[in-house]
Amino acid sequence: MEASSPYTFAIIGIIIGFILGLGCYRLFSKGERHNASLRQTVLEREHQIAELKKGMGGHLEGVFEHLKCIRAEADQLEQKIIEDAQQWHLGSNTPAAIKERQQPAQHQAATPTGPDSEGSLATPRDYADGKNGTLAENFGLKGDNADTPQPPRY
Repeated sequence: MEASSPYTFAIIGIIIGFILGLGCYRLFSKGERHNASLRQTVLEREHQIAELKKGMGGHLEGVFEHLKCIRAEADQLEQKIIEDAQQWHLGSNTPAAIKERQQPAQHQAATPTGPDSEGSLATPRDYADGKNGTLAENFGLKGDNADTPQPPRY
């Protein structure tokens, strides 16, 4: 067989046609275009997420700085109040004494104590009388029916 035989040209033509067809299929097929657009969308979203993370980091740093400034100003105001109270000789009305007086009052308001505080809570009507709080089995029954047989309990 010669190198310039028609069969050689046909085989080379088929191989080149197959390669060109495969390339055109990959370039112009709907699935490939869809996959390429999805890849592009994913890359854009990743870029947007990175920008949002960067922006949130800056925002949180700004909030932290504002809180730090507010705390410093509150400390300065508290110090100024203490100094003014000492200057006016208000020993029992200093902010520390006021805080100590308010904390027990708040605690007492949250947890009622006293002889009538326990009795002020009414027992639900379908509960047995007494302190155990269990349901009464004979609640709402008229009279004591001791002679009627009770169903067996399992």
